[in-house]
Amino acid sequence: MKKLLMLMACLMACGISFAQKLHHLSGKIIDEKSAGVPFAVVSLHKIPDTSLVKRISSNIDGRFEFTQLKEGNYMISVSIVGFKRKTTNPFLLGEDVELPAIAIESLTRQLNQVNVSGKKPFIEHQIDKTVLNVENSITASGGTALEVLEKAPGVQIDRQSDQIKLNNKSGVLVMIDGKTNFLSGADVTALLSNMSAEQISTIELITNPSSKYDAAGNAGIINIKLKRNKAYGTNGTASLNTGQAFMPNSPKDLYRVGINVNLNHREGKWNVFGNGAVATKSTFNNTYLDRTTSSNGIASLLTQNFDRKNKGTGFQGKLGADYYASEKTVFGVMVDANTLSTKLTNFSNTNINAVQNGIANLSSILQDANSTSPVSNITANFNIKHDFDKKGKSLTFDVDYSGFGNKKDEYFLASYLNGGGALTNQTNLRNNTDAQINVYAAKTDLTLPLSKTVKIETGLKSSYVVTHNDFLSEQLINGVWQNDIGKSNRFVYKENINAAYVNLAKEWKVWQVQLGLRAEHTHSNGNSITENKEVDRDYLSLFPTAFVNQKIGENHNIRYSYSRRVDRPNYQQLNPFVFYMDPLAVDQGNPYLKPQFTNSYEISYSYKEMSLSLNYADTRDMITQVSQQDDATRIISVIRQNLGRFQNYSAAVYVPVKIAKWWNFQNNFSIYYSKFNDPNLEGAAYSAGKVAFNVYSSSSFTLPQDFSFEINFWLNSPRISGVEKTTITQYAVNAGMQKTFLDKKLKLRLSMDDLFLTNYWAGSLVYQNVNMNVVNHYTSRRANLSISYNFGNQNVKSARSRSTATDDIKNRAGGN
Repeated sequence: MKKLLMLMACLMACGISFAQKLHHLSGKIIDEKSAGVPFAVVSLHKIPDTSLVKRISSNIDGRFEFTQLKEGNYMISVSIVGFKRKTTNPFLLGEDVELPAIAIESLTRQLNQVNVSGKKPFIEHQIDKTVLNVENSITASGGTALEVLEKAPGVQIDRQSDQIKLNNKSGVLVMIDGKTNFLSGADVTALLSNMSAEQISTIELITNPSSKYDAAGNAGIINIKLKRNKAYGTNGTASLNTGQAFMPNSPKDLYRVGINVNLNHREGKWNVFGNGAVATKSTFNNTYLDRTTSSNGIASLLTQNFDRKNKGTGFQGKLGADYYASEKTVFGVMVDANTLSTKLTNFSNTNINAVQNGIANLSSILQDANSTSPVSNITANFNIKHDFDKKGKSLTFDVDYSGFGNKKDEYFLASYLNGGGALTNQTNLRNNTDAQINVYAAKTDLTLPLSKTVKIETGLKSSYVVTHNDFLSEQLINGVWQNDIGKSNRFVYKENINAAYVNLAKEWKVWQVQLGLRAEHTHSNGNSITENKEVDRDYLSLFPTAFVNQKIGENHNIRYSYSRRVDRPNYQQLNPFVFYMDPLAVDQGNPYLKPQFTNSYEISYSYKEMSLSLNYADTRDMITQVSQQDDATRIISVIRQNLGRFQNYSAAVYVPVKIAKWWNFQNNFSIYYSKFNDPNLEGAAYSAGKVAFNVYSSSSFTLPQDFSFEINFWLNSPRISGVEKTTITQYAVNAGMQKTFLDKKLKLRLSMDDLFLTNYWAGSLVYQNVNMNVVNHYTSRRANLSISYNFGNQNVKSARSRSTATDDIKNRAGGN
């Protein structure tokens, strides 16, 4: 027994010795009124040489925490614009320490020299994500959310298919304040192009999410966080932005105007918040296309030119309240609504040169088309959060309803002309689309710390979606509109997903490990009532994740991660309707599309602020867009198919350089290799691969008299996606200047996008009997002017930012 007691005492001593090797240091930054100071730069220095150990930012409450610290003597320095720099006295860290509040003093006179302390760069690379600090970017001001994303490293905007790609992969889950907007494809890009950058605080790019997130999103997650006020009492921000595009051979009224107001009132146990925005814009798009057909000895060359002008007005509004029932329990409600009404006018000219036996026969088709498309979306959320203790044990619950409606009326007048320009035929068509989607969802999440170094997260979620799509196609015959039976259709889609997940995280001296598993059971039913076709699917999928962080030195980290994810077809992709685009082109959904599954592996190394990452992703049954051509009728059909396998290899290097106190230089370079294989794609084996790269570089300058200047450059090389190839190098140079007034409460920004008009798209599709080339010019060069004013107390936290239960499914409501 004596030996056993001695052994136990030895083990306990060893355990205590081991625990003492790793310490936590936390504290809070406050101002003269004892209010927490958010986003202060907190630097930890080793004594006696004052070498930098780590640098972090305080959170919205002014709190900070350093982990994995060795025993020793340290000091802390704090800096942020508008306050005097503060340095603490040296202290000994021999156990976990909570420092007394560190008070910093605001400046009482105007700075006599340039001071950039505490200013966040446009791009921050964190351990689990990349963050774009949009509100700090001059060139982002006056632009849209979509234009900001186009400037982000690793992000490509495919304006042909209206897809957003991350690290050369499509299938991005777009979230706004932790919840996904209803739309996808063309509709989500339309929404983001209507959202002003003035509304955005940060954008998070998460390439490998943990099991806590919904498994949807093959390429990862883009989370757009809207601006939040930070004060008790009444406060807010008002902004106005306007812009004018400059594009050769285009209409002159390519303008945009937007107004945005954020309000917050916090008093006692209540916090009421809301925002409203209205934006109107006009854009222009010119597309040139040529393709060939061959049938019965007739070889035809078709050249088409499309001019499309789109005018739209959108309204966005949010109203919510948080009730702090106690220090541990918060109840919240929120209603978010937006509408977008667009009017599209489209003129196309198709010239056909048909050659048979050396004799050319010329003809042409002129089409005038217009459409109106009102879109509406409303989301209601009720939530509860309860903190059991100060150690992090908490329980959250959300219940949501989301409703989406899209009604589109389209009119097409096509005139057929012979080689002499005489009218030979004329068709008059109209289409009416009515799409209604309802989403019901609920989720709960439990966070359970078992010790200072071990934590468990677990949760449940259930969602139910029902969509109704009615499509009526009519043709004017002898002055009477008649139903086109072969095209009109009614489609109903229902889907139920039940999910459960668990994450286990553990910290050691130099290692951090998080293992997770998510299970999702999906039951879906697509029913084409008109065609009496029904597709029913019932399957269970497992989505494991693993994250390992290795600290190999004071400033060196290696991170290893793995995740399995899924992209389910969006509801319009499953819709079997045949959508008329022009007399020689149609678009059709595919109710037999299968979900695509992706396994992603990543290794990243960081030294201070620099980083290098390697990534490999293997996607099976990739959802892609292909074209089928009937040579006899010359009609081309755009359809969706599952492509057998897509492999993406990528490497990225991020190097920030501080050239001077007033000049910050950021650089990001990514290189990809994409490989596609399918044993039977449209009747033949398909194999293709290509190396591509992406470059992003930005310089920001802080100047005297409250002026600042920014210039950035991005470039995307030629690349391949499925059977479609981009054949040119796309790039753009953007520049902007800012001047602040009234103690930095008023900001005036002037910027210019695509200075040299180099951002356009050209590509080709050569597969089977399709041989097509496309050039697309759009309103990329634009001058922007924005004015914003912050009013009220801006120093203390306001509304909570939270996710809701409909994060994964609302992004699949529409588009292509």
